[in-house]
Amino acid sequence: MRLTEAQRETFRRDGYLFFPSLFSPREVAALADAVPGLYARREVYNVREKGSDAVRTNFAAHMVSEPYARLARHPRMVEPVIDLLGERVYMHQFKINGKMAFEGDVWQWHQDYGTWRNDDLMPSERAMNVAIFLDDVNEFNGPLMFIPGSHAKGVIDAKHDVTTTSYPLWTLDHDLIRQLVERAGGRNGGIVAPKGPAGSMLVFHSCLVHASTSNLSPFDRVSVYLSLCAVSNHIRRFKRPEYIAHRDFAPIEVLPDDCLLKPYPVELPWRDRMPASALQTSLDVLPDDAPVRAARVAGAAH
Repeated sequence: MRLTEAQRETFRRDGYLFFPSLFSPREVAALADAVPGLYARREVYNVREKGSDAVRTNFAAHMVSEPYARLARHPRMVEPVIDLLGERVYMHQFKINGKMAFEGDVWQWHQDYGTWRNDDLMPSERAMNVAIFLDDVNEFNGPLMFIPGSHAKGVIDAKHDVTTTSYPLWTLDHDLIRQLVERAGGRNGGIVAPKGPAGSMLVFHSCLVHASTSNLSPFDRVSVYLSLCAVSNHIRRFKRPEYIAHRDFAPIEVLPDDCLLKPYPVELPWRDRMPASALQTSLDVLPDDAPVRAARVAGAAH
């Protein structure tokens, strides 16, 4: 799926693109049907809400689930990011965020690249997020909120919030958020919340400031978040476990466009269990030949 020049210009200006109903109901069902089984696992890669058994984030589903392994190689998801970055990409992070009815907690205002830089030593913001709705997203169930154009500020100083929710995040100061919203239009477009049916897709810049409120509605809001990074921009440190920040920097090889509807073979290296190496961390900085070495280590461990 190639972008038009108008779409590229919109992305440069606003920092995001929205594609309503990009995936068909059958494709969404193939993904959504696998979620309960993934969420039911008592594994470290299922992060649950504070004081609740509801899953907040499931990490690395593409390593254990066939539908998600195929999604990780889907051309409708990968090709627009390659188009915007001008380079092949690898999977930096794979999440299924469960903003569950009545229990889904907030995600504070933040930039994703702030976390990737501070925790993973990703050299620059040459990385992108893709969000795919598995449920209809409306004004009631905690839609993702963006401050249009905020990516142009580059990397913003953040504080490490380890208390508000069950997932630590590098978050932004409220006064700065006020300034950014006012600069983007205040009450007239300074915050946007793309909404649409299940199967819709968002692509947004790693420096775009975003957040979401709690879900007090009776409607689940489950979305897949795939973070793709330019291969040359791979992370330089393994401070976080591999199920959070992946260590195989090999470029993604896309599957055919119908890969969610046909059983194309995919590897599931963690199907039976996650290797102990995926929990190992280090503060060492990777050497220059890390792309080759990291891919070999990942392959050996799997």
